[in-house]
Formats: sequence, structure tokens, C-alpha cells
Amino acid sequence: MHAGTIAFLIGIVIFLQLSTLPPDWLLVFLPFILSVLFIRPKLQIFHKYILVVSCSMICGFLWALLRADIILANELDRTVESETVIITGEVVSLPDIMDSGIRFEFQIAEMKSRNGIRLENPGKVRLGWYRENVAILPGQYWRLHVRLKRPYGFSNPGGFDYEGWLFQHRIRATGYVRNKEHNELLYGASAFSINYYRYLLQSLINTSHIGEFEKGFISALSLGDRSKISAKQWQTLTQTGTSHLLAISGLHIGLVAGLFFIVGRWLWACAGPLPLQISSQRFAALAGLLGAFIYAALAGFSIPTQRALIMLSVWMLSLFFNRKYAVSDIISISLLAVLIIDPFAAMDAGFWLSFMAISIIAYGMTCRVQTNISGWRNVWWKWGRVQYLVAVGLFPLLVLWFQQYPLVGILANVIAVPYISLIVVPLVLLGIVLLPFAFPVGELVLQLAGQTLGFLWPLLEYLSSLEFNLWHSASPSPLAFVAGMIGVFILLLPKGMPARWIGIFWLLPLLLPHSESPETGDFWLAQLDVGQGLGSVVQTQAHTLIYDTGDKFSQRFNAADAVIIPYLKYQNIQRPDLLIVSHGDRDHIGGAEALLRKYPQIQVLTSIEEKIDHAKVDKCVEGKSWQWDGVDFEILSPNHSEAYQGNNSSCVLRISNDQHSILLSGDIERTVEARLIRTSSEKLSAKVLIAPHHGSKTSSSLAFIDAVAPEIVVFPVGYRNRFGFPKQDIISRYESRQVKILNTARDGALLFRFEDSEMIFSRYRYDNQRFWTSGF
Repeated sequence: MHAGTIAFLIGIVIFLQLSTLPPDWLLVFLPFILSVLFIRPKLQIFHKYILVVSCSMICGFLWALLRADIILANELDRTVESETVIITGEVVSLPDIMDSGIRFEFQIAEMKSRNGIRLENPGKVRLGWYRENVAILPGQYWRLHVRLKRPYGFSNPGGFDYEGWLFQHRIRATGYVRNKEHNELLYGASAFSINYYRYLLQSLINTSHIGEFEKGFISALSLGDRSKISAKQWQTLTQTGTSHLLAISGLHIGLVAGLFFIVGRWLWACAGPLPLQISSQRFAALAGLLGAFIYAALAGFSIPTQRALIMLSVWMLSLFFNRKYAVSDIISISLLAVLIIDPFAAMDAGFWLSFMAISIIAYGMTCRVQTNISGWRNVWWKWGRVQYLVAVGLFPLLVLWFQQYPLVGILANVIAVPYISLIVVPLVLLGIVLLPFAFPVGELVLQLAGQTLGFLWPLLEYLSSLEFNLWHSASPSPLAFVAGMIGVFILLLPKGMPARWIGIFWLLPLLLPHSESPETGDFWLAQLDVGQGLGSVVQTQAHTLIYDTGDKFSQRFNAADAVIIPYLKYQNIQRPDLLIVSHGDRDHIGGAEALLRKYPQIQVLTSIEEKIDHAKVDKCVEGKSWQWDGVDFEILSPNHSEAYQGNNSSCVLRISNDQHSILLSGDIERTVEARLIRTSSEKLSAKVLIAPHHGSKTSSSLAFIDAVAPEIVVFPVGYRNRFGFPKQDIISRYESRQVKILNTARDGALLFRFEDSEMIFSRYRYDNQRFWTSGF
């Protein structure tokens, strides 16, 4: 059973590595192979075992293929992208209120062109409605004028796979509502919508006299809505390893189910002759299942919640039918059930962390010699051991997924888990239950929950502020990860087993990661995909430079947090040396605040010192030069005498060694291009040119292209950006000079290595394409 389940999972994982969907004939051919294998008579036991494992793996692969085919069948037609269409359907999520408007998920029932022609329905879409005061409620039925585009996200090493997230949530297009069109509410919110009642509870929380700090945590712990948790609060939770406490998953679902189980058993035992009809254990199991279902419904049946509910249902049903299964059997059945219901749950880090945590606890706590400790000391000893097992057991996975490990996590979780689970969560749920019926009383209970959480928060902030709170690592290789898992298995063997210390040696590839860096005299350039904006990272052997920081899209989302910092973590760069902010346009300076908050020691070079609130700021001027590890850096513009002129004050940076050179030109326009040709023509030549002003018509004159004579030009632009960059006229100019054209919207991050006499480059979107990612 266990081997078959693991093989089923492996089949799904293999499928998730595919860059394109395999041909449909596999859906017929592989089942035919399975049937041939099964009808072979009198197989030996070993051969039967191999057959079961092989068949389970093929079944996992086929099941994922079948489900992917169904999801991807609802693709938005490319001819419809960015055209105004009319959609009719239902709001199917809680509205996410942002600075500039509102965002929500919408299930389309019908889609038409503006001429009334029926169009293919993509199903569920994610919409934004900006600059208009409109009340969106879950369950409402609307006719909307929208512009849609196919699923698309940034594509960078170490970055979040937004397209994968959309695929996993069955969202097949994103877009926005047109404000100038006639949008119409057809029906009010349905009383049969769970999300409608979640919205009413959210409104009650928002209108209560609870502090803003507490509202975010209360919404997260009761409704699974974590949108109000600030970036600073997330940082504290992440650095202490306690962010899982705000996810309504196994821990909280199990707590509520356990509470309903205990109360249900007690009530049924007091119910006179009723226990003769059905045992107290059976009734308690149903009560526990009911409690878990209610809490999962409050959380909107999110993916982590569904996973926890499935696992708990398996456990409760085993109690109901009075079947005694080993813990490993419960885990195996739960894993198989989760994968059958949603094979793409395996795309989520939470899936691996939750099942690994349960498996490690079962492995480390069962079939072990009991200690002589008794009473409360025994309870605390077991609790401490559980935290030790989780801390050690999840180490390889945390390094693989996040390239960091919270060293204070054991201490933080030993205190925070029982405190939040046994005190804060019960108070929050009691307050939520009372809020609709006795608002003042419910509000008082929620205020008490917030104050209780406030007692714990200073400790978490202190632990997160410690200099050694986080251990960083480069992204491990598959072999290093497998070695780490073997090391964990050996370290957690029962006490008395010989040579457990050997496990430490197996962990060494993870503990002492090898981070690649250029040799002396070589340098690397990562032209990151930050959308419509610019963000570049240059590495020499011992130094790192960041050129521009991309856009700030909202108070909660900027290119530094989303792209640049994850890339630095992926490369195990802990202390970048220099940040150049070329000029003051938002798509270049937008992420600077977040970057400086993360790396306060970094030196800044910019043409707009007054806009940078930082202790180490210097002016970017022509003639400034330096050398790092045999690589030369020189600022070619702006000059000393010029007042700030917006785009034309961009810092122009040339980087070179004996064989190669690149030119980062910011947003300079033709006037500066002409001046550079006059004053610095001998310094302009470069193998790689980051196109001036993203390929605007105001830049890239033929004279400038000839002076630089690049082999490659990179257009750092956003997908279907509103400016239409790069302009076709500009593309034609470069093509007329036989320059190879690269584009971050199409190619993702562009990674260049300038080594000896060789220039190597790769396109991240193409090299890491999966079947759910956008193709061009």
C-alpha cells in the first residue's frame, strides 16, 4: 500500500516536470500496457511488487495528464487578449480590497464580444476593478465589460511561479473591469454561497473596534484571509518559522476537530439510552468531522484546508468504523486521497511540508522506548521532542523551497504553537461565533484574543531581530537534497541504534553548500524579468551590484520583494555591495525602499539623492569608475553640470573586462545618446546593450546603435504593456544591424556569463518551461 502510494506520487511529480503536455494517444497506450501486464499469470512475489509499483507510477502520471487536459482545455483565445469582452457570471471569492481598487475571482457563465458573438468560455478568471467605489460581494451575479489576458507571471530564478499558482487554482485568465463601460449587477448575493457568509463575518470584523494589528491575525485565523497581514509582520513570522500558524491547515483543523470530538463524546455519554443505538466513539467521530468541516468552510475550503480536511476525514472515519490502522496506513490513505482529489496539490510547498511533518513525527515517536518521566514533565518532554523532530526533519525541504532556515524556529514554535492553538484560536473562534448574534460580546472576546496575541508578539519580534536568526543557503542540487533526506532518516533512528552520528555527514552537502561565483576577471549579468521596468544584478568574484529595482505596483507588491531579493537568496548573495538607481521613474526606483530595508548596509549611487532615504548615498556622475575582482565599472552619464532632467539623467553604466563589455543605459533619449557619441564614443562599444528606455521611439537612434555595435540587445519590458514597448520601428532598427533581440516579457530572466573569451546566455522562461506556462 505504502509503496504504491509513493509510486503514484512519483508518477505525478514526473508529469509536473514536463515542458509540454504529452500526446493524447498516451491516454490509450499506457492503460493498454497496464492491462497486458496484469493478465500475466503466476508472477513471483518480487515481480508482483515491481508490477504494483510500476502500475501505480503509470496511474499517477495518467491521472495528472487527464486532469491537466481538462484544465488546459479552457484556454483564452489569443485573439481575445486585451480586447474588451462582455462576461456574465458569479463572484466566487472574498473581495481583496487594495489601495487602488478591488480584486476578486469570477466564474464566467457566458462570454461575448462587443458585437454579441459568443466566445469560448475560459471558466474562472481573476479580475481587478480599479478607481471606482463599487461593492463586490461573493455570490453576486454580474454582467461586466472586461479585458482579459492569458495566465502570465514573472519568470526568474528563485521567484514565485504565479502561472503555476493560477493553474493550481484553476484560474485560466486574468484581467480588469473597464470603468468607462456599462457594468450591471444582475442578481444580489446568493444565500447559498459560503463565501457570502464569510464576507459578512469579514465585514463585522472590519467594523469592530479591534486594532488594525489584531484584525489581520483574527481574519487569518478565522476566515483564512491573510491579506491584511503587513510585510513587516510576515517578515517576523517567516524569520521565526511561525508563519504556518496563520495557515488554517492540519494544526488548527485538528484542534477544532479534537474539541468537537471531546465535547460530542461527553454529550452523547450523557444522552441516556441513545449510546445504545450508536456508540459514543462513533458519534464523537461524526462531531469531530462536522467541526472540521465547519472550520474548513469558514476558511473558504482553501487548498491547505482541503488537504487537512481529507487527512482528518480518513482518521475520523477509521474511528467511526472502529478500524485500527497503523499511523503509516492513515498517512498513506490520506496522501492517496489528496492526490486523487487534486493531483496538483503536489505543486504546493505546504503539501510536502505537512505530509513530511506528520511522517517525521510518526517515525520519531512510534515504536520507541518510553522514558521514566511522568506527569507534566512527560507532556513537555514529548512536546519538545515533536518540535525537535519537525525542526530536523523539515530542514532539507525548507532549504530546497526557501533557501533559508530559521535557527530560532524550535524555541519560537515550542512557545507559540501551544499558546496560539490552545488560547488564541479558541478565543478567536468563540468571538466569531458570537459576533453575528451578540456583537458587543463577540467584539469583546475578539479584543481579548488580540490582546492575548499581543503578549506573544514582542517575543517573536525579539527572536526575529537576532543577528543569527536565519541561516541562508544556495538552492541545493537534487543530489544534495536526497543526501540530506538520508541524513535526516539516520539521525532520527531510535536511541541505541549504532552510528546515528553518520547522518551529520549526509547533511553536509546542505550544511556546506557550494555557491557558484565568477572567476577573477569574469562577471555575470542577470537581467531579471520585473515586468515593465528594469532590474539587473551583476556579479563578480566577490562583489554584487544591483542596477535599478523595478516598479512598486502597490503597497503590498513591488519588484524587489517579488523578484530581486528572491534571486539574491537563490544565488546565496547575503550582502550586495552597491545599488545604482538610474533615475526617479517609478519603474526603476519602485523597489528601492524594500531593497534598502532588507540590505541596510548597501551603498547607493543615484542621480536623485533627495528621493533615497538612506545613510550611504552618493551622486552618480560621469567619470566615476572603480574595479572589482579584475572587472572595470565606469559611469558615462549624467555629467556634473546638468540639472536633473528625468530620463536623460539616467546613470549610464559600462561594465567590461579584457574580452567583454555591457552597457546599461537606463532611460536615456536621443539627446544624451548624441552627447555620448560626441564625448565618449570610444567607450560605448558593448557586446550586450540593455536597450535605452525599453525600446521607446525616443531612444535607440541608428547612430547610437552603430556606436555601441552590440551583438545582443535586451528589451526589459512587461507583457502586453500599455506603452506598446518595444516599438516595432525600434526592433527594425536593431534587426537592420543584425543584432540579436531578446525580450524579458517573452524570454523571462536573461542570464549572461562572460567567462574568458566566451559569452554564454540562457533564457529562463524557455529553459524552465512547464506545460502550464505561457508560450510565445
